[in-house]
Amino acid sequence: AVDISLASEKRVEKVHQEKEPDYLVSPGDVITRDSGFMRGHGTYMADDILYASVAGVVERVNKLISVTPLKTRYNGEIGDVVVGRIVEVQQKRWRVETNSRLESQLALSSVNLPGGELRRRGAEDELSMRKYLQEGDLISAEVQNIHHDGSLSLHTRSLKYGKLGQGCLLKVSPSLIKRRKTHFHQLPCGASIILGNNGFIWIYPTRGEDEAGGFTQNLEVVSEAEREVIARLRNAVMCLAENCTLLWDTSIIYAWEASMKYSIRELLSADSMRDVAHLTHQRIQMDNE
Repeated sequence: AVDISLASEKRVEKVHQEKEPDYLVSPGDVITRDSGFMRGHGTYMADDILYASVAGVVERVNKLISVTPLKTRYNGEIGDVVVGRIVEVQQKRWRVETNSRLESQLALSSVNLPGGELRRRGAEDELSMRKYLQEGDLISAEVQNIHHDGSLSLHTRSLKYGKLGQGCLLKVSPSLIKRRKTHFHQLPCGASIILGNNGFIWIYPTRGEDEAGGFTQNLEVVSEAEREVIARLRNAVMCLAENCTLLWDTSIIYAWEASMKYSIRELLSADSMRDVAHLTHQRIQMDNE
């Protein structure tokens, strides 16, 4: 009862303390009539007046004005780590759903062959593509190239990428994923996590290094204790995502620790989510001071 009342009190305080960002705009709003600014993403020019083309927050960098949308599809950048689902097997390539405006492509020449063979892909490889990856399979990959229409080319040539085995897939807004040097994390709680830049997050039990990458799947029975760890971690990540908190390894570990006073089921309530996110914010602020 004490925890619930504390969470609700914090909610009331937060409502009074919250202030809107400095400059929120909706499509068609005038940003500036000054002609000395450059047009960035999310804006358009008409009659020398700069308008917003999306709803979001205005950002200014020197003379460049852009609007960052509050909710958006994934806009890929070369080198991004993504988690995706195979939706179609085509000639010499797979189509992958990666939460972007268009489906991404994974070419047969951009994957490691089983056993790590280095050779040209022939007709036999093309015929056995479904043995490697078929519709519904989840993969981790890296963005190799961006086409003119905005669609992405992926590759899984590194051993850390490839087919994903047993775990839990989470979908959040791509804007919540903080860009870091690495997006593969083995967390001290006993589970590992892949934070896809595209907003797809994969949580799975930490196992030996030999299962990473390639096309092998470890289908051993996942123990009840491991499933509980994954479920708690999933709910802790959702606590942060529901309260618009950036996701990276440190914030997730703090949320995990803050969630320990609740049962896994209790973490699904709005008050518990708000409380966990609030405690995580406080620890991050203390680290920054």
